[in-house]
Amino acid sequence: MEKQRKVILSFSDRDREPIEFPILSGTTGPDVIDIRSLHGKSGMFTYDPGYLSTASCTSQITYIDGEAGVLLYRGYPIEQLAKQCDFLEVCYLLLNGELPNATQKTKFDDTIKRHSMVHDQLASFFKGFRRDAHPMAVMVGVVGALSAFYHEAMDISDASHREVSAYRLIAKVPTIVAMCYKYNIGQPFMYPRNALNYVENFFHMMFATPAGDYKLNPVLVRALDRILILHADHEQNASTSTVRLAGSSGANPFACLSAGIACLWGPAHGGANEACLNMLGQIGDVSRIGEYIKRAKDKDDPFRLMGFGHRVYKNYDPRAKLMRETCHEVLNELGLQNDRLFKLALALEKVALEDEYFTSRKLYPNVDFYSGIVQRALGIPVSMFTAIFALARTVGWIAQWNEMISDPEYRIGRPRQLYNGAVKRDVVPISQRK
Repeated sequence: MEKQRKVILSFSDRDREPIEFPILSGTTGPDVIDIRSLHGKSGMFTYDPGYLSTASCTSQITYIDGEAGVLLYRGYPIEQLAKQCDFLEVCYLLLNGELPNATQKTKFDDTIKRHSMVHDQLASFFKGFRRDAHPMAVMVGVVGALSAFYHEAMDISDASHREVSAYRLIAKVPTIVAMCYKYNIGQPFMYPRNALNYVENFFHMMFATPAGDYKLNPVLVRALDRILILHADHEQNASTSTVRLAGSSGANPFACLSAGIACLWGPAHGGANEACLNMLGQIGDVSRIGEYIKRAKDKDDPFRLMGFGHRVYKNYDPRAKLMRETCHEVLNELGLQNDRLFKLALALEKVALEDEYFTSRKLYPNVDFYSGIVQRALGIPVSMFTAIFALARTVGWIAQWNEMISDPEYRIGRPRQLYNGAVKRDVVPISQRK
């Protein structure tokens, strides 16, 4: 039997004895030091703002190697999944740990279809929002409100209840996203249709009207399917950690996902592709690229080149390669090769990839650089980009939440702090205060 490895923490204080901590190893990736007993043994905490060096949980769902540009869902490379599977196969994989066989796939697809409608009273919630409200503001409220309609499956300690909640969220979030769009533009809501698959249904609910037939384009359907696959999960990012932290209190899954949606709304997280498209609009023309490249290099200039580099990937984002391919497919299908923003994006990409300033810092185009262009070509307005991201990430959130609830070691999250405020002091009467 292999002897457990340990690390010894020594202190500069002569009065403190060294402390041993076990080293834990996963199936792949960096080892971790188990410091759970640190405070009890030393009276101290670690200090790690942003959790840059802290593993907050154990997980079997997603693995990222940022140095090598690797993204695995349950061990499968994202490149293989995006090219050989559809989104619901990936959903099944993330939830269950294995890809479905044909029988399991058919059953899973049918189950999701049966849950795709929302309660009719839920439509009334939308009337409480302004028509010009941001879709993410509406989603935070409406997804959280789902908990008011499904009390019969709220026992999170019951695996069957967690399963039906997962099905409901995966099925109903696309319906809610489409309702957000329809409400914003003043069109009637379109009900889902069981004859259509998951992504086809979403296109139908977004763009069909009662006045006429809506024709689906398989190239565009596949493009959105790929977008959903590439964004389905991404390890312990900010919104996923938010879902886990909310869930650690025992909150219901609808409330937890509402918290995740709120976190995703931030421009540093889910709003990146929207920011990237806005940046291209700001640059405006190929002739101005040099000017903005110069500004991006100037540390005193507030302008930032959006869509390049990634906090996790220190090499090329593997999702970006796939999204670049999809971008070309969609624009060729729609005859938009000469689209102004697309030509501007390609020119900007070429300059950045050839500029030593960016290549030396490994600031390669990331998935957000291309996904905004694709979604715009699909007819999705910029205001809906983050809502589409939330649709895709729903399965990752619910899989991570379920894994946490099932973990016998899970406890309510309680980060500690390094306090640097006022020391204890006494209140003086108001007449004596300076």
